[in-house]
Amino acid sequence: MSDSPPAAITPAAGASGSPAGPDQQVGFFDIKLVAPVAATQGTSATPGFTSMLGKIYDGPVPESLAWDRSQEAGGCELSLPRIPFCGAGCGSAVCVDDDQCVPNPATRDAGAVTVKGVRTEGGTSEFTLTPIRNTYVNPAAIKLPYPAFDEGDEIQIRAAGAAVSPFSIKGTGIAPLELPEGVSYELIENRPLLLTWTPPGKPNISRVQVKLDISHHGGTKGKIECDTPDDGSLEIPAAMVTELMSLGIAGFPSVALTRSSVGSTTIPEGRVDLQVYSYVERAIEIEGLVSCTEDSQCGATGTCGDDKRCQ
Repeated sequence: MSDSPPAAITPAAGASGSPAGPDQQVGFFDIKLVAPVAATQGTSATPGFTSMLGKIYDGPVPESLAWDRSQEAGGCELSLPRIPFCGAGCGSAVCVDDDQCVPNPATRDAGAVTVKGVRTEGGTSEFTLTPIRNTYVNPAAIKLPYPAFDEGDEIQIRAAGAAVSPFSIKGTGIAPLELPEGVSYELIENRPLLLTWTPPGKPNISRVQVKLDISHHGGTKGKIECDTPDDGSLEIPAAMVTELMSLGIAGFPSVALTRSSVGSTTIPEGRVDLQVYSYVERAIEIEGLVSCTEDSQCGATGTCGDDKRCQ
């Protein structure tokens, strides 16, 4: 399982080094709430913390896998992957559509970045980040507690500018995302999948994104992605669940939920987002599926396949 939101950069076609349109994302600053993990047999507890990551590019980040929409309903989309073909090859560039190559963008220095509204363990709520190879992270000397802000707090990122223009972005603090304990998530053909979570204390601050992928370890055959109001529940339609299951299943299927608030600004190079988010991932149960990493988990005669399911 991963520990990242559905997307940090929104892929878009464009040429590296040339200005992107105002709707094309060229940079991000992510502020992530990482929940504490309770001790289990053989492992010790780990405390929660808040982390930061930021990058600015000189163009949109291309994606080598195209997605074609198959179904759409209730704020959810079922998409099928398509590998574009570029007959002449793309070299170091990326084939984003049939015979369409897009260069990979380069990262850029945005100068010193001042962060306001995020508390440190030392009690300050303002600090400055300097880039390391054009990447912004909170260094070990700046520890951020869990959470490092209150729900509804204003958060500001202000970049002094260097290789890119100066800019500032305002965002909003969110409450950590919490799912009910002891709930199993089972996929059954012709039945909807109901997801529930604790609603936020303050409405209209955040939204929830959902990604359901049940074939990742076998080469993704399809995915369901949803963007929904943060009101505590979402039902993925039965028809969408059934089609996704028919595409194929691999070991360790999962559903990921992300509560996020997003602020944006536009610079000459394109759009830069500030995303404050809390991410939770849960295993999906499917009748007859036994996930594995080695043959010993598959009984006396079973074997663990390349798709991490017992055969």
